[in-house]
Amino acid sequence: MSKRLLFPTLLLSCALHMQAQKAPATQPLKTAAAQNLQAAYPQYKDIALQIWNWAELGYKEERSAALLAQALEREGFKMERGVAGIPTAFIATYGSGAPVIGILAEYDALPGLSQEAVPEKKPIAGQAGGHGCGHHLFGTASVAAAIEVKKLIESGKLKGTVKLYGTPAEEGGSGKVYLVREGLFKDVDAVLHWHPSSENSVTMTSALANSSAKFRFYGTSAHASAAPERGRSALDAVEAMNFMVNMMREHIPSDARIHYVITQGGKAPNVVPDFAEVYYYVRHPNREVVRQIFDRVVKASQGAATGTETRTDYETIGGTYDLLVNKTLAAAMQQALQQVGGVSYTSGERDFAQTLQKSLGADVPHISDAEKVQPLKSVVDAGGGSTDVGDVSWTVPTVGLRTATWVPGVPAHSWQAVASGGTEIGTKGMINAAKVLAFTAVDLFTNPALIQAAKEEFNRSRGNSFQYKPLLGNRPPALNYRD
Repeated sequence: MSKRLLFPTLLLSCALHMQAQKAPATQPLKTAAAQNLQAAYPQYKDIALQIWNWAELGYKEERSAALLAQALEREGFKMERGVAGIPTAFIATYGSGAPVIGILAEYDALPGLSQEAVPEKKPIAGQAGGHGCGHHLFGTASVAAAIEVKKLIESGKLKGTVKLYGTPAEEGGSGKVYLVREGLFKDVDAVLHWHPSSENSVTMTSALANSSAKFRFYGTSAHASAAPERGRSALDAVEAMNFMVNMMREHIPSDARIHYVITQGGKAPNVVPDFAEVYYYVRHPNREVVRQIFDRVVKASQGAATGTETRTDYETIGGTYDLLVNKTLAAAMQQALQQVGGVSYTSGERDFAQTLQKSLGADVPHISDAEKVQPLKSVVDAGGGSTDVGDVSWTVPTVGLRTATWVPGVPAHSWQAVASGGTEIGTKGMINAAKVLAFTAVDLFTNPALIQAAKEEFNRSRGNSFQYKPLLGNRPPALNYRD
């Protein structure tokens, strides 16, 4: 075994040993939580599918946030609504004293992914968005887990505090970053989260840091045929910027990612556009590299404006850190996931899955993969996506998992994910996630050594010189970024 793998393996082994020592005392609590969650499954399924039907976009999740908050309020949680200047963000707290365990909940949908809960592409008429990342399941399972922890605190079987963080606009809006910036995690000992997926695994990979902005160009309108010399096209400036950025791809690190969409480009071909806008993402495993590449993108926008005799400015929309993995907490969560297990399909669900998989191409996993729990990996590398959980993970020890809420092989941000999430394939994976979160929370509440070990690893990984500086700077929440 290489030295690179030796320490992580020993660390995971020690953490699992600590968990094994607590198993006899905690098993009755976990069993009761699992039974309660399964009994309440119809209720939580209804909540998740209601949020799936609403499919509200980032910072517009008024009904979704209210539905989850009301479920917590009925259970006696102390509610703080509109935190960090975000109307759809909230914190629900129950209990007192240490430890303080946080659970994250998301509930925003994605634009352009309207889809019925059927195994062929079929958009819902009149609906603009869809839950292509399964956040209707995410928020509901997290609320369910927090309520089970609350019941154990209420009965005197656990001591401490549970906090459910309602965090909107994960999809590009960086909602959690504003909560971190406001210091709303400063008293928390550990944070738990999860995410819908096509497999069951504990997160042991980082995420890409991300910086995003809308670049706006202002030109001069004119008749495109009768007086083109009088016009200065804002759309030309956008296209010039995009050309320069695309040329720049050859001269940035190969693991960087740059994406853009033209959000406004004029209204009619015979009018020189006096306004145009392009929305950019810049990603890389290292947030400092993201800053450097983003600065070059800004220079490209300035050059495009100069060359087209237009004017430009930009608005930072979001910015998220890479994910700081905590192996100690991951080992504890892995044990909980193994105890809960995967998802079994009924014959009808197998038929749905087989039909849906035909749209994915020939190379798809076997449907039975939904029943499997993936082994815990000890080598950490950057993942392919970005998440505002990253900023939380650099503030407090954080751990997450994925459960099979989508048919095996289904990618996120697809109509197939929306369709899966609108069925019991999704909600059964959701309730499994709630059980794993509750089990892991029980271990944290009953085992101070586990929290201490997680904090020691966190401090080593973060380093003594770390200072949190959000990538989105001091801007207020971008509440209209989906407009």
